[in-house]
Amino acid sequence: MELYAALQVIWWLLLGVLLSGLAVMVGMDMGVGTILRYVGRSDLERRVALNIIGPHWDGNQVWFVLGGGAVFAAFPLIYATAFSGFYVVMLLLLWTMIVRPLGFEYRSKLPSPRWRDVWDWALFVSGAVPMVVFGAAFGNLFHGVPFHFEWNLTSVYTGSFLGLLNPFAILCGLLSLALSVTMGALTVMNGAEGVMAQRARTLLTAGAAAAIVLFAVGGVWVHALPGYDLVGGPGAGVPQTPLQQTVSVTPGAWLAHFGAHPLLWLLPLLGFAGMAGALLAGRAGRSHLGWWLGALAWVGVIGTAGTALFPFLLPSSSDPAVSLTLWNASSSRLTLLWMLAMALVFVPLIVWYTSWAFWVMRGKVRPEAVAHDEHAY
Repeated sequence: MELYAALQVIWWLLLGVLLSGLAVMVGMDMGVGTILRYVGRSDLERRVALNIIGPHWDGNQVWFVLGGGAVFAAFPLIYATAFSGFYVVMLLLLWTMIVRPLGFEYRSKLPSPRWRDVWDWALFVSGAVPMVVFGAAFGNLFHGVPFHFEWNLTSVYTGSFLGLLNPFAILCGLLSLALSVTMGALTVMNGAEGVMAQRARTLLTAGAAAAIVLFAVGGVWVHALPGYDLVGGPGAGVPQTPLQQTVSVTPGAWLAHFGAHPLLWLLPLLGFAGMAGALLAGRAGRSHLGWWLGALAWVGVIGTAGTALFPFLLPSSSDPAVSLTLWNASSSRLTLLWMLAMALVFVPLIVWYTSWAFWVMRGKVRPEAVAHDEHAY
């Protein structure tokens, strides 16, 4: 394979790794925020839940930076087109992400129950909304995004915010939320004891079961959706623009790769196995094993979506021929090469210090310790 094409494929794989890391680590924290008011029925119980993720939630946000930075540097045309078209969605995501750290830092500053109740709801919203948006974004890729290019490669977005809330996108958003709740419940089970762990176990059952059903329904739905097929263009590894290709739209085309390469069915099977394994392990009292299986479920789901879409990164519903693909939306060979060198240094470093932080701060969070610690959330 020519070097430039190899770099493009490597960065497609790295983007999948970064999205999976974001879903697992950030989804875990946001899952705890989403279930906070259920697993914590008193102020002290909610403080316990917040302190379970307290040492890690802000460090996990680095996956947002990595994901956004990777798209900006490796696929600048995707970044420019998507961020301008999804401007309202990005603002919604930004404001929820701003509210989230405020909830952590300000919730316990005043003893007023009303004050703390407001911030508990803020943490719920800032946990649930971003995960729904994350999943809905994938759902809209399968439908196609309403944009086209002018002759000078200026992208023009012709859709609306409400248009992004189509039924399939909502299903994908709910799947993302269900997986986040599953990971959040397992995280609470890992860090809490007694009645809180039992409530989290109940939510684990609901979240994992919902994820299995939604993933299965989504797979059947995708088979019925019109899919895109790249039938003509300059070829992989050749500098090109979205104005140089031919794309056909046929029902069931999104699953064509799985039919041509049966081994790819291992990806959705990994998703289902991870969900079912997380459910069974958690209910058997092995919540740490369940957490790792839940992480594998995320890998299976995101891997399935990415493989189905390949090589498309941002399909266009307005004019399928100008859809952005791995081949026409990548940065130059030199940029991808330098970015790869930096990724080989910093991604393992981030994985190492994240693992170290979890190892050092492992163990249960006990209510009496939180109640007598003036630095606790």
